[in-house]
This record gives sequence, structure tokens and C-alpha cells, in this order.
Amino acid sequence: MAITPQWKDELRARITLSSLVMRSVKLTRAGREWKGCCPFHDEKTPSFYVNDQKQFYHCFGCGAHGDAISWMVDHAGLQFMDAIKELAAEAGMEVPAPDPQMAKRAEQRASLIDVTEAAQRFFVESLGAPGGGAAREYLQRRGFSPAIMREFGFGWAPDDRQALPKALSGFGEDMLEGAGMRAANEQGERYDRFRGRVMLPIQDARGRVIAFGGRILDKRDGVAKYLNSPDTELFDKGRTLYNLHRAAPASRQSGRVVVVEGYMDVIALANAGIADAVAPLGTALTEMQLELLWRMVEVPVLCFDGDAAGQRAAMRAITRALPLLAPMRSLAIVRLPAGLDPDDLIKAQGRQAMEQLLASPSNLIDTLWEFERDAQPLTTPEAKAGLKARLMAHVETIADPEIKSLYRRELGDRFSAFAYPPRAPRPAYSPQQQRGSRTGWRGGAMPPPGLSEEARARLSGIMAGGQRQGLLAAVIAGFTRFPQEITRHAEALSSLARHDREAARLIESLFELAETLDSRPPVAICESLGLPAPPADIRYAFLDEGTSTGAACEELAEAVSLLVERPALEAALAATIARFDSDPEGSFAEQTRLRAQLMTVDERLKAFGRRKAAPAATDDDSAPAEDMG
Repeated sequence: MAITPQWKDELRARITLSSLVMRSVKLTRAGREWKGCCPFHDEKTPSFYVNDQKQFYHCFGCGAHGDAISWMVDHAGLQFMDAIKELAAEAGMEVPAPDPQMAKRAEQRASLIDVTEAAQRFFVESLGAPGGGAAREYLQRRGFSPAIMREFGFGWAPDDRQALPKALSGFGEDMLEGAGMRAANEQGERYDRFRGRVMLPIQDARGRVIAFGGRILDKRDGVAKYLNSPDTELFDKGRTLYNLHRAAPASRQSGRVVVVEGYMDVIALANAGIADAVAPLGTALTEMQLELLWRMVEVPVLCFDGDAAGQRAAMRAITRALPLLAPMRSLAIVRLPAGLDPDDLIKAQGRQAMEQLLASPSNLIDTLWEFERDAQPLTTPEAKAGLKARLMAHVETIADPEIKSLYRRELGDRFSAFAYPPRAPRPAYSPQQQRGSRTGWRGGAMPPPGLSEEARARLSGIMAGGQRQGLLAAVIAGFTRFPQEITRHAEALSSLARHDREAARLIESLFELAETLDSRPPVAICESLGLPAPPADIRYAFLDEGTSTGAACEELAEAVSLLVERPALEAALAATIARFDSDPEGSFAEQTRLRAQLMTVDERLKAFGRRKAAPAATDDDSAPAEDMG
């Protein structure tokens, strides 16, 4: 059976280890883990722990340790393949079919590791040889201690196109090329891939050398500063994290894992005593690398350079992570000061400065918001709308429905607060002000409380216009002519009085003297009592003695309707503007609707006034057409 490490990783990811163990062992929640009495030895005090996130169990009493597969083998007593088949059935996976070629490839992998391990020994020896002097001086200038150089396996690849075949003569050309150590040009000439470079071994989770990274000593045109092994049977850069085999034990002690941009950053942190750091290998973080990180801790800390390239790298990682977010599984982001990498920061300010940054990272949503907010100038409504569109596009990639909903609400709130900032403080309002001065606001009434100066000015413009004031005087005059109509329109007049304080004074007089009014002149309410005279330049039919009572009363009713409708809309608009700060989007939509209604009422008012102002026909106007010159 060809069971690859990648297939086993997928199998473990689909199995909840605690559920598997709880079928035979009683476990209780202990923070982020589960604990119980160890099934591998007798104990009364629980020392057996299961960690679903990291996908392993461990006993601090007897040292038993393993994953879902080893649990089925060690505890259930199954053979390896039987354990694989049972877990695969539970996880809904198909066990790979027998493949002789895969078995052969597994043997080849084992042989290729022999090649890479031998190459590592050669590079280390070359660093200590006379030809490695320049490389040793470079590493000393970088400040790497001898202990760090030994721990990380620094070496030197001589600047010789055929150094490896001579040094590793026990391996054939095909094996050297299969391990990524050799390459061929278009002419078919084979040569060493790494030449004239400081070498670093890249190891798998078990610490075996599977690839290499090389760095030139001095910048040379046309030569890559860093060079990694190509993907091989041993090495898949998208599934490998540099220094994982060292960082994983350190992470269990510190409770964190730090992700930096390159392996030299990892070594700089280790040189300063920060051992829980890993790095991708020349690519943006992949989904598989994120899964590896989340098995170690719930919130890995991504540490990027403070330059623009570092910010783009952070966003690439966030974009990859969003679809994979789950409860208690996220990312934290540290941004270094502009122009500094971890090595520069530590040399300039010491380890403590780095630890302080790592102790207070930004969370994922803050970084996402700040990056998109600062991506381009937001000086126009269109640009602000573009910001919201970008944010919501990110939200749509999140698979977990609860997290998606929370992100949508949080980013929506931040956008509203940014796009619709609070207004300037408003002057205090008191009822005494409204009862006081009668100048400057619609005949003396104070504006609705809670409006900013800008809102007041806008509302004043909307409420301005003399057409309605003339109609008000005419309606009052109409009611002095038809006092019996006051009762019919009492509710509408009361509504008008609530919204227009000048009208209220007149309407109160109407109600008080309604019983004394009659339909014969002189009227009981006249200018001597403070009422305005009807406009002399507009002929309203309900004031014309020649209009029938029925027609006059119907036209008076239309005038009352127009008179009442506008202040009611004005009051509704004022209230809508007042709540703009707390509900900008809803307020804006409501303002649009109310203003459209106000425009309609204004057009009706103008049409009503024009209709009433039409001059009466003269004798000349009524002459037959044929008599007109």
C-alpha cells in the first residue's frame, strides 16, 4: 500500500482525536485540551492529555505519545494497515490502492535522503576548510554564534560546477539530480545547482535533510540572492515549513509560533533566544502550511517586514487564511518598523524590542481593515464605496457561516463609522428656547433639537418659500367666510398647529372664536385681532363672492390639505436628519424619499397658486375670434 505522508496528514485532519479516545477513556475538558487517566499505565491522578488542534495525545506519567493512527495501533491493538482502513472509513476517505511504482518511489525517497544527508556533511566540511574562509567571515559579520552555526548546520558550497560528483562518488548522477543537487543546461551539460553559496539544510518534521537553501555572499547581477532546492520526491515547498522540527517543541513551551519571511530571519531570532519561529520557503503561506501552524497553536503570529513588500505578503497570507477560519483559529500579525527585518531590529534595539512587538500583535480583522482602508485615497463617494466592496468581497470567502456573519457586521460597522463620521457637537436645546425668540426660524419656532449647523442650514432652505405663507393667510380668511368648515377640518388644523407655531397662533384664534363667526360681513375675526390679510395679488376661488358655496368649500379643503402636508413632511425630515449620526444609511434613504415628496407638494402648491391667480376674462378676451383684429 502506498500511504504517503500527505495522505496521512489529510486522514488525521478529518479525525477528531478526542472523540476517538473518549470511546474507551473518560476525558474532561481542561482549557484547550482534554485530560483523563492514562490507559497505558495505572494512575489515579490524570496525567493523560489529548489535544485536538495539535492532533496528538501525551501522557506526562509514562510518556505515551501519538496520533490517531498510533492510538488505533497501540491501544486498539490493530495492525498498521487495519488501523488505516478503519480510520479512513470513518473519515470518508479511500485508502490508496496497491501500487508497485509507489512502493518503488518510497524506496527511492529513502535513498534520496541518503544523498541529501551526505551532501550536508560535505557542505559542513567545506565551510571549515580553507576554501570556506569567506563564508565564515560572512557568518561572523552577521553575528551568528558558533553554537547557532552548528545547530542550524551552516555549510559552504564551493564555486565548482563538479564538486558534488567528486565528493559524493558513491551516488550516481540520477540520484544527485533526483535529490535536487544537480541540474542540466540546454546542451545537456550537468552541473552543481549550488555554487559559491552559504548553505543551509532544510529538514522535515522528523529532522531529516530533504532540501537546501543557499545564499550568495555578495550581490552579483543576474544571480539570485537566495536559491532553494526544486520540488523533488523529498521536498514540496508548499507543504514544508523551515525549522518546524525545532520550533514545534519550543512552541509547546511558549504557547505560540512565529512565522517570519525567510530562514535567515528564523536563525536571527534563534540567535537572540527566540526558538519558536518558522518560515515558508520562497512562497506565500499555503493552505497546507497554515494547517501545520494551526496544529501547533490556535493563533500563529505572522511577522512581516515593515515595507510595502512585507504588507503585501501579510495580505496574501490573510487572503489564504480567510476561507479556513474556524472558531478559535485565526492569525495575528506583527509589522516591523519600516526598513527593518528581525535581524536589524534585534541588533538595533535588542531582543526585548522584538519580544514586545510579538507580545502585542494586531489581529486579522484589524490588519485587513487597515490594509484596504489605506490601499488608495478615499476622497470621493465612489472610492469609499469601492472600499466597502473590497471588504465584503473578503468576507464572502469565509466558509464558516458564523464567522462570516460576524466579520460582515464588524467590517460594516467600521465602514459606517469611517464613511459617516460624527458631526460637530450640537448646541444644547431647551423648551425655553422654543418658547422664547420668534425670529430667524419660520416665524419664531426654534428648529428641531439635535440638528447640526449644516443640517439646520439645509432644513432652512427646504422650508423656505413664500408661497405657503400666502396660502396660510388665504385659508384663515376662507375660514372666516365659511366658519362651519372649521369643525370639519379641526384635526388637520390641529396637526398644522403642532408643526407651525405661526399657524398655531392663528388656528387657536379660530377655535376660540368659531362659535361667534357668521357668514356675513363684517367678519368676527379681522386684521385688528392680528390676523394677516389675504393676499391681494392672488385670486382664490373660495374667497371670491361669485363662487358657489360647494365649490368654494371643496377648494378650501384642497388648500388645507396642501397647507398641512408640507409641515408634516418637514417635521419628518427634521427627525430623519437628527438621527443621521446613529443610522447614516437608513437616514439617507429616508431623506431621499421625504425630499421627493416635498418636491411633489411644492409643485402642487405652485400649480394651485397659478391656477388661482389666473385673471378673470375681460370683455375683449371674450370677443369672438372673427372680431379680433
